[in-house]
Amino acid sequence: MPPEALGMENKIDDHGRSSVAMRVLAVTETPDRPTIESFIGLKKSNLDISVICKSGWKYEKLLNENDIETFEIPFFYKFHYSSIKKLRSYLLEKEIDIVHVYTNNGLSNSIFSLYGLRKIKLVAYRGIVGNVSFIDPISWIRFLNPRIDKIICVCNAIRDYFLAMKPRFLVMSEDKPITIYKGHKIEWYQQVANLESLNVPKGSFVVGCIANSRPRKGIEYLIGALNYLSDDVPICLLLIGKMHGKRIEQALKDCKRSENIIMPGFCGNAPEISAACDVVCLPSYKREGLPRSIIEAMAAGTPPIVTNSGGSPELVENNKSGIVVPIRDSKAISNAIEKLYFNKELRMTLGENAVDRIKKNFSTEETINKTLETYYQLVDG
Repeated sequence: MPPEALGMENKIDDHGRSSVAMRVLAVTETPDRPTIESFIGLKKSNLDISVICKSGWKYEKLLNENDIETFEIPFFYKFHYSSIKKLRSYLLEKEIDIVHVYTNNGLSNSIFSLYGLRKIKLVAYRGIVGNVSFIDPISWIRFLNPRIDKIICVCNAIRDYFLAMKPRFLVMSEDKPITIYKGHKIEWYQQVANLESLNVPKGSFVVGCIANSRPRKGIEYLIGALNYLSDDVPICLLLIGKMHGKRIEQALKDCKRSENIIMPGFCGNAPEISAACDVVCLPSYKREGLPRSIIEAMAAGTPPIVTNSGGSPELVENNKSGIVVPIRDSKAISNAIEKLYFNKELRMTLGENAVDRIKKNFSTEETINKTLETYYQLVDG
């Protein structure tokens, strides 16, 4: 679409792209730091971007300081008439070119608000594998809706899931889902927590796990790994987050070294805790996207142990920037912990490589550049 059709002058930059400000609306609720930084980067790249977010959200001030308009439209339901009306009014008033949606309810409401507005492109964000189906009516008012122009997947595993969905005669077009990794900055993760405040014994080999215990997170397999550990390993398993459920309760009962497990619940300084651990582990067995807790740990130089689930193997190179083990395998997790405990040199090397991998492959700059490229392809295509 030529810029003139969007009310823009036809000026071209050195990359062959229109140099005038494209108008983008990001529909979020409580965006995290990497997402906020991508918005700021897009603004600095000559995009006129505004953001829907929760009023008073901790990063809202940072957006405003970078001349990014923020406002709140609550999307409490899949269809919320007053919210749809407000959103549609804003889209028309501001002559928005692209709507980029980061939440499920935001997506269904955006689809309805865009009825008849074909010039406005719709981009959806997807951060986990699965839970979308051709036989699920809800999926058709969200990620399977033909009104969506692009689905930005946070890892290749999510894109592969979309393209492999059955029945095959309903297959999604290959160019609709694309992968753009969420970028991070190393300097965000250099503060280190004092683990003594969590009652971690001095001299412990600390294995951290930061997650909320949904069944798919496989926390019980990590707890079970302690049963296989050598007595020579002074293990302290630090489980950060909401840890509950029958599977975890049973795993704790069956664990021979349950006294070596600390469960402080939610902690607001999770990245600092990861940085203080000797190793971090995420034992998910399905639907994992690109785990933020592992990225945060890697950026701080803490070597990770992950399973070959979802996007984790894209993040961690086995025996180079961490260790990848099979799903649902407590013995394999135990072996990986022992390997890193008894080989300090390997542990240090994996940690250094982990930092390097985040720098080179999961940078904020790369996220911004690929997002820009996607936007311009949609508007100029």
